[in-house]
Amino acid sequence: MSASSAFSDEKGGSSSEPEYGHDPASGGIFSSDYKRHDDLKEMLDSNKDSLKLEAMKRIVAMIARGKNASDLFPAVVKNVACKNIEDEIPNQLIRASALRVLSSIRVTIIVPIMMLAIKEAASDMSPYVRKTAAHAIPKLHSLDPEQKDQLIEVIEKLLADKTTLVAGSVVMAFEEVCPDRIDLIHKNYRKLCNLLIDVEEWGQVVIINMLTRYARTQFLNPNINESLLEEGSEKAFYASDDEEDEDKKAEVAALAKRKPYVMDPDHRLLLRNTKPLLQSRNAAVVMAVAQLYFHLAPKAEVGVIAKALVRLMRSHSEVQYVVLQNVATMTIKRRGMFEPYLKSFYIRSTDPTQIKILKLEVLTNLANETNISTILREFQTYIKSMDKDFVAASIQAIGRCATNIGEVRDTCLNGLVQLLSNRDELVVAESVVVIKKLLQMQPEQHSDIIKHMAKLIDNIQVPMARASILWLIGEYCEHVPKIAPDVLRKMAKTFTNEEDIVKLQIINLAAKLYLTNSKQTKLLTQYVLNLAKYDQNYDIRDRARFIRQLIVPTDKSGALSKYAKKLFLALKPAPVLESPFKDRDHFQLGSLSHLLNAKASGYQELPDWPESAPDPSVRNVEIPEWSKCTSRKDRKEKKVEKPFYSDSEGESGPTESADSESDSGSGSESASGSEESRSARSASESEDSGEESESEEEEEDEEDQKKKKKRLEKTKTKKPVEESAESEQSSGAEDRKRSRKMVKNQKSVSESDSESESSESEEEESEEESEEESESDTDIRKKKTAVSKPPPKPSKKESKKETKEMSLLDLDDFEPSPASAPVTPVNFLSSSLVSDLEGLSLTDTILAPTTIAPSGSIKMYELLHRITGEGLAVEYCFSRQPFSPDPNMVAVQIQFTNNTNSETKNLHIEEPRLQSGMRIREFSEIEVLAANESVTVVMGIDFCDSTQAANFQLCTHTRKFFVSIQPPVGELMTPAFLTENDFKKEQGKLMGMNEISEKLTLGDKCVNEHVIVERVTATANLSRVPCGSDKECRFAGKTVSSGSLVLVTVAMKDGAGAQLTVNCEKMVIGTMLVKDILQALSQ
Repeated sequence: MSASSAFSDEKGGSSSEPEYGHDPASGGIFSSDYKRHDDLKEMLDSNKDSLKLEAMKRIVAMIARGKNASDLFPAVVKNVACKNIEDEIPNQLIRASALRVLSSIRVTIIVPIMMLAIKEAASDMSPYVRKTAAHAIPKLHSLDPEQKDQLIEVIEKLLADKTTLVAGSVVMAFEEVCPDRIDLIHKNYRKLCNLLIDVEEWGQVVIINMLTRYARTQFLNPNINESLLEEGSEKAFYASDDEEDEDKKAEVAALAKRKPYVMDPDHRLLLRNTKPLLQSRNAAVVMAVAQLYFHLAPKAEVGVIAKALVRLMRSHSEVQYVVLQNVATMTIKRRGMFEPYLKSFYIRSTDPTQIKILKLEVLTNLANETNISTILREFQTYIKSMDKDFVAASIQAIGRCATNIGEVRDTCLNGLVQLLSNRDELVVAESVVVIKKLLQMQPEQHSDIIKHMAKLIDNIQVPMARASILWLIGEYCEHVPKIAPDVLRKMAKTFTNEEDIVKLQIINLAAKLYLTNSKQTKLLTQYVLNLAKYDQNYDIRDRARFIRQLIVPTDKSGALSKYAKKLFLALKPAPVLESPFKDRDHFQLGSLSHLLNAKASGYQELPDWPESAPDPSVRNVEIPEWSKCTSRKDRKEKKVEKPFYSDSEGESGPTESADSESDSGSGSESASGSEESRSARSASESEDSGEESESEEEEEDEEDQKKKKKRLEKTKTKKPVEESAESEQSSGAEDRKRSRKMVKNQKSVSESDSESESSESEEEESEEESEEESESDTDIRKKKTAVSKPPPKPSKKESKKETKEMSLLDLDDFEPSPASAPVTPVNFLSSSLVSDLEGLSLTDTILAPTTIAPSGSIKMYELLHRITGEGLAVEYCFSRQPFSPDPNMVAVQIQFTNNTNSETKNLHIEEPRLQSGMRIREFSEIEVLAANESVTVVMGIDFCDSTQAANFQLCTHTRKFFVSIQPPVGELMTPAFLTENDFKKEQGKLMGMNEISEKLTLGDKCVNEHVIVERVTATANLSRVPCGSDKECRFAGKTVSSGSLVLVTVAMKDGAGAQLTVNCEKMVIGTMLVKDILQALSQ
């Protein structure tokens, strides 16, 4: 008895009774009993639509299970291939189900019938049946590829369909059957772009991916001139006049070939219509739009996808994995757009290992001089994790950061050396491997580390780590001449018990020592080679035989033995630690091929941009004569009466959910339901799309204007509110009043929209993110009505927003103690006293520039030489005063001197070129500088705790000069007043990688404590901290931009020796400050 018949017996009926036909809940529908098939035939022949539909569903289920349904074939074909199927079967669901059943039968002989059925269904009145026809096309193509030409004709017909229900399915068929026939898309391109917002989610994904490839063949690269312009600006900024003259001809020739880039309107249409979909609930849609923007958008516009992708990282781990794979690829080329969201990539203890490793990859890619200290502090905590694979990846990430950012290389190396004393053997082993790679860059400076690692050879058991240590000792044996032979002696003892990878390195070590120190190691080398000669592994036997012939000269040895030393001790290049995602962007982002980093079956290559723009007229659609209207008024009435997405065929089909219903009427109810859902969807998304949905806003605005026409005074304009707001600057006061009235009329609508949107977002996302989105929405509304508001308010908003973004990278681990009134030491600099007095000012204005005279200890720097400046000389200094308008900026005092006999006018700053995060507050324009006169002004620069230069143009009424201000690291600080206990407490928090210690010999003039204090405070803007010991000097400060503490200790030893220690959470600043103070104290 079969399992199915036993099941039916259990239900209470014998296997011979065909009860299942009338009982939908019966579990025996997959039985192979022939009588059951007879019953299905009866159901297919009946006059009741419900029975036919039930039979069709059961047949599809049988085929899906792999059961044989071939004897039902005639009954199914009879329901599909009649002359007028719509008259024969009025229910569209049955017509669609019949086609699904027919296309699922994998029998070659019925291919002509299937083709006939698909062609009939493609002309069906119901969009649902046409959609099913589109689904059947790839099935028939896989069954008989020779039908391709006829299927392309059907695809071309269905591509012209105006319903959203069909669009996604037919594009999927196009991608399966003829993805290279781009000519089929030309006429339908604009229609697909406009329909995209209303297509179902999976259809949106398919269409967006297809349009990405289409756009790469039809439009020019929007970033084509960017690299050329960047090169030109760099030369113009930094190069001398002679160099400019030499390269001028080449530049002119290159620019002449490149026409100025103008984006194709169709390219802009695609970008504009896909942007609202970044707010989709479906992660696949968001990912599809993100890859489209990455591959097609100008660099300046790609940043909009960052927030949407970060939002997806709150989803399930599977979604996170795919998103992070793509973000990791994006961060290699477009690092800047994810930098503001650095904290979103911090690792949680609950994350799966693969998610942790991907986040680690992204953090490593985002590391730069500004945020490296924050990232390395994160990595320090990751090393303590219990997940061993993650710990190993963290140590490798530290190594990559050290390779990429030279300023922290020594700090990272010292931190990794400290990890060598870790109890966990895996941590030690991974550290050894990374240290080996870092030491290859500067081996001569780190012989102490090589000695330290040689001592670990007895304890470390991980083969890779042992092999790395032996390679290091062999490669740099000249730096450790006493230790290397002893290591070989120990290794010779345990040679037979070692792993193969270790044995190979023992043989290499023996060969290198034989060539450099044959007296001590000749016998040891022969012993090791003899052991290797009889090893079980043939690689080791071959290596031993090869090396013996190479290094031990005999009569038979060839010419190569002369060059043995050059072969073994050749200078090896340092390994380049690169991201595994470096070259993945040649695959289309979001594809399976990109995820696997290998070309998957069915993958379509992303085409290269064309050299010259193809003809854009191929996308123009001719409007039939009968559809043209005589006047603009008629067109408007037509636009209002007949919506864009209405059905031209006369029957509006059901939604996808209709497929699951067992019985339905004539289809009119489902049609009205689909219209309602479509209008509701477009209403909810029109608010999200913001400025993009211009056509819908035009309709609303025109209706609104008709209602309010009596109230407005002689209004002649026919433009919508957005256009009037844009052109408002050139219009008079009456236009402003009118636009304010319009904005008030719209305000209630926008408020109700924002309420509904926020309630939706609360269901999906956390409260924090909904607040961010509502803020961005209000920003868009403010942009529309910005002109009607007084100008000072937006500027305050912007400044607040900037400071908020800057604080993203700050980790508030501690807050400095509030500045109490300290007892100022006798030897403290007078400039800090001036700053204290300035802080007591009761006014908001800046101190008059003339009152701040540079004291003798403040160094002046040349900004513009009088010869270069044609008589105008400019000097600057860091006055160490608080900059009143913005405490996060460094005050820079600039002195202008006019050495000519004529006046200089309109001195001001233009075109500041700043690194990411940096800001500048310009001084007020100097209208006139008389001949042989000087004037002093103060400007503020937020260097973002970096020593990178602030570049800008210094302009007069006749000339422009490129200048740059680069701060010494000591001027990026402001004094912090701490007690001795506070100093020790904060110093305890900044240990490990945050502490840099160096020994030094004090200079001849550093004879007492007074001179040391003077030199340290002259080098860095720090305050003295009280100290109970006579042998120590302590100083404290904090960085101006982020407020990170900087603690300096100078401990004097016997004679002229001293120990300098700097504790700072920003490691780059700490490293540079140590160098500057060392130089000051050594002189």
